[in-house]
Amino acid sequence: MKRPFAELSGTGSYAPKRVMTNDEFSKILETSDQWIRERTGIRERRVSSKEESNACMGKAAALQVLEQNGLTPLDIDAIVYATASPDRLLPSAACDLQAILGAKNAAAFDVGAACAGFVYSLNVAEGLIASEQGERVLVVAAEKLTSIMDWTDRTTAVLFGDGAGATLVRRATGTKGVLSSYMKSDGTLAELLYRPGGGAAHPPSDDLLKDHSYYIKMAGREVFKAAVLSMADACDHALQRAGLSAGDLDLLIPHQANIRIIEATAKHAGVPMDKVYVNVDRFGNTSAASIAIALDEAVKTGRLTPGMTVMFVAFGAGFTWASMVVKW
Repeated sequence: MKRPFAELSGTGSYAPKRVMTNDEFSKILETSDQWIRERTGIRERRVSSKEESNACMGKAAALQVLEQNGLTPLDIDAIVYATASPDRLLPSAACDLQAILGAKNAAAFDVGAACAGFVYSLNVAEGLIASEQGERVLVVAAEKLTSIMDWTDRTTAVLFGDGAGATLVRRATGTKGVLSSYMKSDGTLAELLYRPGGGAAHPPSDDLLKDHSYYIKMAGREVFKAAVLSMADACDHALQRAGLSAGDLDLLIPHQANIRIIEATAKHAGVPMDKVYVNVDRFGNTSAASIAIALDEAVKTGRLTPGMTVMFVAFGAGFTWASMVVKW
């Protein structure tokens, strides 16, 4: 096994104050708590207020990481920000965070890989350290998906939630750190999960709001099939590259999209569900923030402790998928 080059140090997360249950959706859509639970495993999610912006949620998570590492914002060399729902399209969410955080010495940019964004960003952060662009890289993943969600479409509205998570990537000093990683994408499948309008090709207009093409669209059945295959592929590659087997894992933290996808991924990887971290029931799908939030919870609840080996695996719009094995 190769010596880790970079390690993760400290975790943080933020969840909006408002909790929206399935029963609340049953009052505005033709659905029910039972229908949602049986198909997704979700029973509630967090919905941000106007004051809880994407960048503000990211800041709350980032400050926890800085405090745990005994750092100030001025000590950060770079900010890598994963999001599919930035507060504005220009400048980047990372630059907005840099400004409100006061990290004026940091380079800052976004990574657009949807639900796989956090794992992609960890890879980018490791690369920045390897290329000597910095020694302390703040990785933040934050989403305000309820702002780009079609509240009249029960096939998507019940799935998503808001929140943020963060960690610090720094040069490894011992045996803990990133043991392997894997990233892949397939843009030919993009229109199975996408936002048709709102970009340069179809600029914002009244028509986009009327026909709901401004919001997330998803072909659920096809996405489910692709997600299971892609996350299985990612698990296989990460374990192989690390020279490990499923039995060597102490914990699997998958993207929290759907309990059935999580169960199928764990089954393929050969990881029993008691070694799989699940919080989709309480947060829904928070896209890029999903694994980051789950990681912070796993650490703070004692599910992930020093010396353990954990694997992250994610799948998202693009399509993108990624995995990483880490010695914690």
